Amino acid sequence: MRQTKYIMSGGLAFSEDKDMEKLRRFSLKGWHVSGFGFMGYTLKKGESSNYIYSVDYRSLKEDEEEEYFDFFSSSGWSHIASEGDIHLFRAQPNTKPIYSDRDTSVEKYENLARSMNYLAIPFVLLTVLAWVGAMISSGTLHSILHAIAIIFTIIAIPTAWTVIATYNNKWKVKEKIGLVKLLKTIPVLLFLIAVFILLYVDGSAVNILASMVIGAIALPTAIWVIMSLYHKKGAKKA
Repeated sequence: MRQTKYIMSGGLAFSEDKDMEKLRRFSLKGWHVSGFGFMGYTLKKGESSNYIYSVDYRSLKEDEEEEYFDFFSSSGWSHIASEGDIHLFRAQPNTKPIYSDRDTSVEKYENLARSMNYLAIPFVLLTVLAWVGAMISSGTLHSILHAIAIIFTIIAIPTAWTVIATYNNKWKVKEKIGLVKLLKTIPVLLFLIAVFILLYVDGSAVNILASMVIGAIALPTAIWVIMSLYHKKGAKKA
């Protein structure tokens, strides 16, 4: 019988609570998370335990790590794994949550947004410059910039969407309902604009970009629907 397995994440910016609940259900079955994997988690087989899980987002310097993890350990939370600025913890049931009030919860998502901005802003700017360059250039330079623009777009759109989801989480905690609703309309508006461009605007570069926007919105949405159904099915079994 295999002793390790991999499970997908729904994306911490999009379904953090569902991910943590899924890890808890697996622990009940004797599968305990041991680390992060590509777009998910690695689990190891062990004894059944009713662990609860939580995640924190914080950029740590090397001399800050010991104090940081000791603080959580003293509160009952054991450090499991880290990947970049993401840190995963587990504890026994009824342990006081890592973030138990609005102010600290807001701080948590601000830390994540800050980390994501360092990646998202440069990529979005480079992507825009690459597309502008591809549209005004010709010949070999056009082909090179076109290829670079496509590659950057593949990275930039999901990254930007993750940043939007992070700010959405922060504003939910702050109870800024108007901003939450506004952010929810952005993907829909981009999708409709991209469809309009694809149908009514000539130009191969523009049409390729519009197709990529549609794909970048439709594919994660489909994944989110599938993962939501999977979580609901798993919850009924647990």
